[in-house]
Amino acid sequence: MRAGNSDFVVVGAGVFGLWTAHELRKQGHSVRLVDAHGAGNSRSSSGDESRIMRMGYGADALYTRWATRSLQRWKALFDATAGSLFVNTQVLWLCAELDRYTQKLLATLASEGIRYEELSASGLAARFPQINIGDISFGILELDSGVLLARRALQALLDQVIGLGVKYVIDAITSPQPTQGRIACVRTRRGEEISGGTFVFSCGAWLSQLFPDLLGSRIFPTRQEVFYFGTPAGATEFKPPRMPVWLHHQDDMYGLPDIENRGMKVASDRHGEPFNPETGDRKVSEAGEREVRAYLYRRFPSLQHSPLAETRVCQYENTSNGDFLVDRHPAIENVWLVGGGSGHGFKHGPALGEYVAGVILQTIPPENRFLLTRKLLVQQRTVY
Repeated sequence: MRAGNSDFVVVGAGVFGLWTAHELRKQGHSVRLVDAHGAGNSRSSSGDESRIMRMGYGADALYTRWATRSLQRWKALFDATAGSLFVNTQVLWLCAELDRYTQKLLATLASEGIRYEELSASGLAARFPQINIGDISFGILELDSGVLLARRALQALLDQVIGLGVKYVIDAITSPQPTQGRIACVRTRRGEEISGGTFVFSCGAWLSQLFPDLLGSRIFPTRQEVFYFGTPAGATEFKPPRMPVWLHHQDDMYGLPDIENRGMKVASDRHGEPFNPETGDRKVSEAGEREVRAYLYRRFPSLQHSPLAETRVCQYENTSNGDFLVDRHPAIENVWLVGGGSGHGFKHGPALGEYVAGVILQTIPPENRFLLTRKLLVQQRTVY
């Protein structure tokens, strides 16, 4: 059975695919959206309860500008749909004197007009007494940043794109088989053929499975463990507005305050082991819990005996350096590859969708850093 022909078929209903479908449909094109497990599913990189919305990217002003633009678009979506799914917790960078990344971040926030406060160690201790400042030299507090309620945000976006006329299919597809440098359709595992003019594959960690020869050595899915720790009964010092999101770049650790009574969310930002998003084990490791607990207790002494309330295992789909991948397939002229969220992509969904639609429709020039030829075979992370 063959579905009716669409101008665009977008494969993958994560944050990149949904915003891409949204932008293409807004510009008048017919769009069919396909996802193996459904938008915001627990195996997707977009599927956890929360994602950080920050502006700081070291010296990398492009991602700061994209984050700024994206927050405007996220807020507009929420105003038009489900109500606010953004929590302005503020975002606190915990900085060491010799941490060049956060020093450059400070200069970029200033040059891009981002509202922030710089806090001394004593100022941090006074503002946030629940945090053990210890080896921290100063802090940078992004005043308008915070947390996106990720899974619910995707559902709100999905409802909007369906309302705009995007056709939505939940099914897995098989690897595309080109004929004379093009494909006419993708086939689902139930046997349906979905026809289209242009195909956008935005499948996150599944991209390398659909295009193993091309991307198997250029997209690096890694296993990432996330821990939610219960806070003391009646405590408010770990909830917003008293507790911000915090990031400690030098130690590759980050955390989110107790939002919607789920507990403090804490995780390491270091890349984990290689991971299969379809079949990988989603139970956290004892070693991972020990590492996170040790950091939590050092930074938040009053949480020393906090119970582990929930855990998650998600994945990053890393490119060699952390830049996104947006490019035409080199051998299939009507196929575009969109991915490489690399652990920081969720916040950028709206700006990424605008960019992808613009590049495909040739209204925006391509960024060289997102091209396939810039994706190396060895990981050398430069984007955090």
